[in-house]
Amino acid sequence: MATSEAVRQLLSGALPRVGCFDLSLSNVNGVISVQSGINNTRKRSSVCAQVHKHSRISQDRRRICAFQAKNGVFHGKNDVSRLNSMSCKCQKAESLTGATAEDQHRDLLVDDSDKATSIPPNGITSPGINEFEVDQQLKHEKGGLGSNGKPATAGKHKESRQKVRTNSIEDEAWKLLKNSMVYYCNNPIGTIAANNPNSTSTLNYDQVFIRDFIPSGIAFLLKGEYDIVRNFILHTLQLQSWEKTMDCYSPGQGLMPASFKVRTVPLDGDDFATEDVLDPDFGEAAIGRVAPVDSGLWWIILLRAYGKCSGDLSVQERVDVQTGIKMILKLCLADGFDMFPTLLVTDGSCMIDRRMGIHGHPLEIQALFYSALLCAREMLAPEDASADLMRALNNRLVALSFHIREYYWIDMRKLNEIYRYKTEEYSYDAVNKFNIYPDQIPSWLVGFMPSTGGYLIGNLQPAHMDFRFFSLGNLWSIVSSLATLDQSHAILDLIEAKWDELVADMPFKICYPALEGQEWQIITGSDPKNTPWSYHNGGSWPTLLWQLTVACIKLNRPEIAAKAVELAEKRISLDNWPEYYDTKRARFIGKQAQLFQTWSAAGYLVAKILLANPSAAKNLVNEEDSELANIFSCMISSSPRRKRGWKKQILV
Repeated sequence: MATSEAVRQLLSGALPRVGCFDLSLSNVNGVISVQSGINNTRKRSSVCAQVHKHSRISQDRRRICAFQAKNGVFHGKNDVSRLNSMSCKCQKAESLTGATAEDQHRDLLVDDSDKATSIPPNGITSPGINEFEVDQQLKHEKGGLGSNGKPATAGKHKESRQKVRTNSIEDEAWKLLKNSMVYYCNNPIGTIAANNPNSTSTLNYDQVFIRDFIPSGIAFLLKGEYDIVRNFILHTLQLQSWEKTMDCYSPGQGLMPASFKVRTVPLDGDDFATEDVLDPDFGEAAIGRVAPVDSGLWWIILLRAYGKCSGDLSVQERVDVQTGIKMILKLCLADGFDMFPTLLVTDGSCMIDRRMGIHGHPLEIQALFYSALLCAREMLAPEDASADLMRALNNRLVALSFHIREYYWIDMRKLNEIYRYKTEEYSYDAVNKFNIYPDQIPSWLVGFMPSTGGYLIGNLQPAHMDFRFFSLGNLWSIVSSLATLDQSHAILDLIEAKWDELVADMPFKICYPALEGQEWQIITGSDPKNTPWSYHNGGSWPTLLWQLTVACIKLNRPEIAAKAVELAEKRISLDNWPEYYDTKRARFIGKQAQLFQTWSAAGYLVAKILLANPSAAKNLVNEEDSELANIFSCMISSSPRRKRGWKKQILV
């Protein structure tokens, strides 16, 4: 206990710190290096140090700058000092004798309140003890028997037990989130994808993924813990300019990594010292070698959310951050061969990161793209050098919003119009601009489309419409105002009407319906992980709760999200926070799903926080730009057959 108390005092700042080093950057073979500030002649620049000088008393000198779990991932510390600068403060604890390294690590992960509760090996706190305490308390309250002969406090019993269980689930989710935190130079920098203490097979789930951290980061922001998000933003920005090459080819400079990992490696020239390094993956090691298009878009969205929630605008005003935003925009706005304002991407370049037939112009990428453009326009500092970039950005916003709202939208009226399309039209005034064949309308869609409601289709290319419902793309189209107000309400109308198909026993289907039979074989290549109603092929993902909640609150319809959250609470904790669920009704835990998935817990927490405080959602949404709305209205009302040159007439 004395050992644990000493460690706690050191973490909270009660004991003196040893060593303080300045931050500088080093890029060697695509790895960020962390080195000490001691005098040396090495060419590599110093970032920060965690030096271990081993001797006969090495058992008495233990580094606590970061705590290493398996595979070099650092996590588990609860008390973190606020990061006021990019300097690294490393610490050593003196004379921690009488306890093993495992004992110290366990003590650091569990605080006093945790020790008072018996926690099973799976990390889930049993609600039985709390329920018993509530029952004992209720026995002393006013009561007696009601007219029906039952205790008058029976309703209070049930309500109190439900409240205790809900609080227990939230506490468990926060504990999972805290224990998944990764530390770099004694500062929190992100959360690993999954933290299953009972599994030895981690694959790449022990890394910090950009997209996976978004719900974690928002949960921390809503709770007022800003440092980890600030650190994440700045360190991933440094990774942006790292050399990234595959088979002698390098992608654009603005590309953000899909993930990164904190590693501890021996310090060059010193056999008794180690250093922390950040090891990014830009897709070179990813399954299928797919570049993460959505990473940079999510980074911009999180940057804006950080400024809105914390009130700290100094981060987005930094020169390096402004440069990072511009690099992402230039990569996305670069001229190409495409005739459409939508981003052209390969299959698997977003949350659906395996072959699922979304190559081309998937809705998810377009919604994130539109949101990132609005966020970037809000944060970019006005300067003459950025005039051309801002002009290109505004033009793209107008064209993209018109394209998605006009051509991706489908409801019963639009479905009837497509059913009567004429094909092979060669004309500037063609109705069927993309030469869509009516026979492409799938049989399932006829029964799926409600009389009221609609949605944005998954993809649009020449002679091809992907009619599948993709949840993230539709929900974020609401959040970003890519969809009109009427379209947004219609999307939620459809979700309510098709609750059994899209939610069923666990929210939320990533897409609907699943690819089956020969279609599954051809489109996925017979992917054994994306079998029908599993994983990305119609699986149910609890992390989507937070996007659903933000969308519902924006439209003042929080009861839809509350219903979904209540449904998730029945199982998600008992099932150990799975990554996804299988089958049409989400009855089974995913056959290859990771347990204790961080963004499943984070998505639930964000949903709960926002439902309790709906006003906080304003920091995450993009309100419709009045100027864009006026331009779009003019384009719609001018003529049902748009003439050539409309863009020049309106924007110049």
